[in-house]
Amino acid sequence: MEDVITATLWFAALSVGIMAGVYFAFSAFVMQSLDAAGRATGMVAMQSINRIIVRSLFLPLFFASSLACLLLAVFGLMEWGTPGAWQMVIGGLLYVAGMLVVTAAANVPLNDALEATDAAGPEAEAMWRRYMQRWLPWNHVRTLSCTVSLALLIGAIAAR
Repeated sequence: MEDVITATLWFAALSVGIMAGVYFAFSAFVMQSLDAAGRATGMVAMQSINRIIVRSLFLPLFFASSLACLLLAVFGLMEWGTPGAWQMVIGGLLYVAGMLVVTAAANVPLNDALEATDAAGPEAEAMWRRYMQRWLPWNHVRTLSCTVSLALLIGAIAAR
């Protein structure tokens, strides 16, 4: 069982780090760049990103990292009191709540609403403003959750 936990920890740390980087890029400069390009250009570009990302390697990594973190939370509870257990539990649950749940409950519905809006239509300007005001803060939550989760998972690796 120790080898399974160790392998899961390493996979989770690497995949969570990658996800943190993706979300960080969107928070730090991608969304501001799309907005600076102008509503029509930014909106069409984001619609394209949202279509392509679900057909890319991002989606398998999204789900595999979530499963790994959920498993680590369970493993940590099963081995509570051993070195690194609390970091696995908190890091795993933080990732699932702050990345998976936030994505499903906040970012995906906003992406769906954006997709349903014609970038050249009369509702486009209002939609883009609403999208930027709501999507970006939730992405900041994902970025922070992934980053803190990564630190906790690294802490669990170091403690073991």
